[in-house]
Amino acid sequence: MTVLVTGVAGFIGYHLARALLERGDDVIGIDNLSPYYDVALKQARLAQLCREPAFSFHHMDVTDRKALARLELGDRNIDRIVHLAAQPGVRHSLVAPYDYTAANVEGQLAILELARAMTGLKHFVYASSSSVYGANDAIPFSVDHRVDHPVSLYAATKRAGELMASCYSHLYDIPATGLRFFTVYGPWGRPDMSPWIFTQALFEKQPLTVYNHGDLRRDFTWIDDIVAGVLAALAKPPATSPPHAIYNLGNHRSESILHLIHVLEEATGISADIRLAPLQPGDVRETCADIQASRRDLGYEPSTSIEEGMLRFVDWFRSYHGYR
Repeated sequence: MTVLVTGVAGFIGYHLARALLERGDDVIGIDNLSPYYDVALKQARLAQLCREPAFSFHHMDVTDRKALARLELGDRNIDRIVHLAAQPGVRHSLVAPYDYTAANVEGQLAILELARAMTGLKHFVYASSSSVYGANDAIPFSVDHRVDHPVSLYAATKRAGELMASCYSHLYDIPATGLRFFTVYGPWGRPDMSPWIFTQALFEKQPLTVYNHGDLRRDFTWIDDIVAGVLAALAKPPATSPPHAIYNLGNHRSESILHLIHVLEEATGISADIRLAPLQPGDVRETCADIQASRRDLGYEPSTSIEEGMLRFVDWFRSYHGYR
């Protein structure tokens, strides 16, 4: 099977590509190596993937329609697409809004058009986000809940992507599945997310800023559990009419940010200097995934606790950065 993975040098894209290669699939990867965070980290991920003969990489932006049209596939037909390329981050959307409409709306449209032009494409899987639930106070978040009140531009663009995929599924009968990811963490993770930010601050003896005066909860989901969910979704195109589905991929546990810090203190052996601050614009107090539909349809069953996962993350972080 040949799978096209966009955002392949990103955190989830890298781990997914590794899993696909390990099971014997061919992977065609696309990434623009955006400088949103350290490009060296993306290049280090990519260097590992490029060692595999079944992996090929194309340095391009998914919004570059001409480049996509010239994509060299050789004699390979793409069976499935996993579209992960996006501009992430809630807070960055407050200062660089056009980055989000470009990557998350125009990019989604460009890949949908690519999918429409392909013959024999069996499934289009794309990344959405728990952010689409906005300030929903019904916990846990269910795919049956309304998601028409986003509180950040990032969330609005990810919801737009869902609607666009649903439309293309209806118009062109493209089997499509959207996956709403909940706070993914693990080795090779993103430097703009709290596990990385807090761990680095601990090792460098810097204060940790905690927003909403510590009253924040997140559904932290281990990367291997997420990849298992993506692979399960990839293997099961929707049988509905139109063939479009959306699932939550989370850990189904809402953990306090203060508990996260305690777990990181235990893993690093360093005490945190916590500074409390108000809730940031566009942020939400709590996230938690209802995964009933994912369990029922995909057999999705996350198994990694925050205590186990953060210990493994800290071990990788320590090794990657050379901390003692």
